[in-house]
Amino acid sequence: MLQLNNIYQQIVRYKGHHIFFWAVYHFIWWSIYEGNVFSILHTITLPHLLVKFLGYVIVQAFGVYFCLYFLVPNYLEKRKYFTFLLTLLGVVFLMCLIITSNYYLALAIADDTHYEGFRNYIDSPLKLFKANVLPSCVAAITLGLSIKLSKNWLEVQKKQQALQKEKLETELRFLKSQFNPHFLFNTINSIFVLINKNTEMASESLVKFSNLLRYQLYECNSDLISLKNELLYIKSFIELESLRQNNDFKLEESYPEHTNNLLIAPFVLIPFIENAFKHVTEDEYQNKWIQIQIQIKGKSLIFNVSNSSNYNLNGRLINDTVYKGLGLKNVKRRLDLLYTGNYELNVTKLKGSYSVNLKVNLEQQQQVNVESNKVVI
Repeated sequence: MLQLNNIYQQIVRYKGHHIFFWAVYHFIWWSIYEGNVFSILHTITLPHLLVKFLGYVIVQAFGVYFCLYFLVPNYLEKRKYFTFLLTLLGVVFLMCLIITSNYYLALAIADDTHYEGFRNYIDSPLKLFKANVLPSCVAAITLGLSIKLSKNWLEVQKKQQALQKEKLETELRFLKSQFNPHFLFNTINSIFVLINKNTEMASESLVKFSNLLRYQLYECNSDLISLKNELLYIKSFIELESLRQNNDFKLEESYPEHTNNLLIAPFVLIPFIENAFKHVTEDEYQNKWIQIQIQIKGKSLIFNVSNSSNYNLNGRLINDTVYKGLGLKNVKRRLDLLYTGNYELNVTKLKGSYSVNLKVNLEQQQQVNVESNKVVI
């Protein structure tokens, strides 16, 4: 078995299988032309027919590989189309000329028994050239170029897909790295404010904050994480943010009882909640409230978050630019990259309120992730 494997490796190394391919290719065409495979198997061992057959195999193989490994890289790939076409026609003509001449070499070695029949077969060199040799050479060149160009196209597509995937992964890592400092800055600032107001609440906030950091650093390194864990993270985050709110603050939360083992990209939902807490109204004459609702319907996640907001007498949001910060820009970009065509995001600004409605098809992303991690054997 080891010896057979070594023989196979040597054949592949020296392209021996290419010779086999061209021999089979011409044998098939010869069989179609003659219409009788068994007759060819019986006569192919005759010297003059063997010479004719090998002439097709060797000459066309050399001609095709000259085109593939010299003309294509030196002319076609460099967009020298006229030179490529002119040289290609010259190669085809030279192939036809050599193969036609080879018929007469076969005629010279034919014995008396087959001399007359074979001579009649090639009685007209021009007819032989046009009817037999030229179509065969054109077909061989076309086949070789088609295989080569198709292979090159597939390699280019594969390389482009790899580059695109690498680009998306790099961009996602960059966006995620932008989000984490943004979150850290806001949370540390909140705790700093609490230190002067209530040291006990500040201490409790630090404990919760450490748990959040642990989750970020050690549990969110995968592209997809458990939706159940992400919801626990969101609840902890809300508890941390709620500590620094006044007693008049009203918070309504709703979470699904079951997550159906769904997965989600980490930190997709939290920026919306973070912005709701950050930009909730500070007007003492308005009710201060935040509503958060998360539902699971089938394989889709439905997320709604609303908060009271400042507004002037014209009903327009004050400092509307706060809703266009880095966190929301990043999460929108991540949604475009991770859930392309599988999410709906609506942001509504009304008099005294601001709401975000997001629907994400989690099943589609999980299928893509599973396929991208398959191991090809």
